[in-house]
Amino acid sequence: MTKQVQQLDRVIIRFAGDSGDGMQLTGDRFTAETGQFGNDLSTLPNFPAEIRAPAGTLPGVSSFQLHFADHDILTPGDAPNVLVAMNPAALKANLGDLPRGADIIANTDEFTKRNLQKVGYAGDPVEDGSLSEWRVHAVPLTSLTVRALEGYDISKKDAERAKNMFALGLLSWLYNRPTEGTIKFLEAKFAKKPEIAKANIAAFQAGWNYGETTESFSVSYEVKPATLAPGVYRNISGNQALAYGLIAASVQSKLPLFLGSYPITPASDILHELSKHKRFGIRTFQAEDEIAGVGAALGAAFGGSLGVTTTSGPGVALKAETVGLAVTTELPLIVVDVQRAGPSTGMPTKTEQTDLLMAMFGRNGESPVPVLAPATPSDCFDTAIEAARIALKYRTPVMLLSDGYLANGSEPWRVPEMSELPDISVAFTTEPNADDGAYLPFKRDPETLARPWAVPGTAGLEHRIGGIEKADGTGNISYDPDNHDRMVRLRQAKIDGIDVPDLAVDDPDGDARVLVLGWGSTYGPIAAAVRRARRNGGKVAQAHLRHLNPLPANTGDVLRAYDKVLLPEINLGQLAMLLRARFLVDIISYNRVRGLPFKAEELAGVIQDVIDSD
Repeated sequence: MTKQVQQLDRVIIRFAGDSGDGMQLTGDRFTAETGQFGNDLSTLPNFPAEIRAPAGTLPGVSSFQLHFADHDILTPGDAPNVLVAMNPAALKANLGDLPRGADIIANTDEFTKRNLQKVGYAGDPVEDGSLSEWRVHAVPLTSLTVRALEGYDISKKDAERAKNMFALGLLSWLYNRPTEGTIKFLEAKFAKKPEIAKANIAAFQAGWNYGETTESFSVSYEVKPATLAPGVYRNISGNQALAYGLIAASVQSKLPLFLGSYPITPASDILHELSKHKRFGIRTFQAEDEIAGVGAALGAAFGGSLGVTTTSGPGVALKAETVGLAVTTELPLIVVDVQRAGPSTGMPTKTEQTDLLMAMFGRNGESPVPVLAPATPSDCFDTAIEAARIALKYRTPVMLLSDGYLANGSEPWRVPEMSELPDISVAFTTEPNADDGAYLPFKRDPETLARPWAVPGTAGLEHRIGGIEKADGTGNISYDPDNHDRMVRLRQAKIDGIDVPDLAVDDPDGDARVLVLGWGSTYGPIAAAVRRARRNGGKVAQAHLRHLNPLPANTGDVLRAYDKVLLPEINLGQLAMLLRARFLVDIISYNRVRGLPFKAEELAGVIQDVIDSD
């Protein structure tokens, strides 16, 4: 039958089901085809915090949200237009986010009495009228898949597992997504199991054909490609971008990269990704614990490598003493903290911005380090290179604060040309630097205050290294009070003197009285909220901090230029406290710690309230 095709400017889809239902794979494939089609997009995977929650229960629900559009977008979207619910738990866990009138595609095969009782449904919501405010499409996904695969030499269990591909095919038809990439992906994924590959492809195609022929869907939708700057694009997650940024930093610095890491959610993917790129001289070491990981990375830095360690909040606490050692030895080291909900082990798969104060001060003694935070998944690439630049130029450990939202979310990224990347190459010291022919390991560059970096084994450049305080210049052990005071002040002055670009302000008309300030992953929701406020006539400016220590030199001037400064944070006001203390500006904090990113609509309302307040 010929069906109507309706044009849309954007769509938000959420796939939800058990961890074993393949929702992340389904979302990834739909995202890949959407990126190939040319839409702008943003994703929000949401994993269970439990390793293996009981099937069919609320704690075991896994979801993947994708926002795609024919124009520039900034967030994965506040609320889905379409929910694909593979079981009652997925429906119940996500129904509260679904606006009235949205579409629900429910896998009715899983709405059994037992599964309904598991999540507290007294009756079947698909049939009892309780979902009358939504457009419900009752589709027996499991049985349709099994029936489509009857001619294949696979078990019933394997046939049932292909239901996510049937759902992907149906949604691909519904939104006119390309199919060639998914077919090639399945052929490659199951290359060693050709019958499984054929079955999954058949399930995918059956889902497409079902959409084409069923009367349940009378309309399909088209979202045209977005207008993007010329270039080669790929979809990239924050963890991938960060890994590629570290590889680029290794190439641009002409130093081998060494990663010492211990697996921890949500940072482990950086270790996994870097381990694939040995051809670039990347060495990855999966240590027995967090302390060993950072110790090995610092040892590699002492030996002349670009030393990196990756972790999340609990691991930062364990690495603190070694980071302090890096401060006093003044060796370059990159410490990546992919923040997650806490305290302690907290909610491992959920996002927060709650490690800022730990990054700033979580070491004994006066031990300052630069702190940076990327704004988007693709910005993780540039921020990794910037962290390496600072670490190498100023001989210091650097804290890079990503988070779970950036790490797992994805967006289109224009692959840069090598000529666009900065040269961050380092010149090792190879000759004595004192008038008497000796080597002074703490003789400082007059501009950067960085000490020289000599590779161990260089003849004539033998020197002391360790955690006990150094004598200025010689590096000999010193307990002299005046020397200690001098060394503490020198290390602080070195960090304070790092060259940081000015804080840029987006104030189109130059007459806004309210500034919305952010850092890290709040960029997208804040920018989307500011757009909404401006469309409603609100006069509001926006600024976003990537460098948190040291702050841009003009930060105080920017804050004092506005009557009101609103600072949304996914913590209880950590940056706001620092800015109030530093600049004596009455920052208006807006704080939520729900393990979720802000919603643009929520922030737009807060911005309007601030604009309207006396």
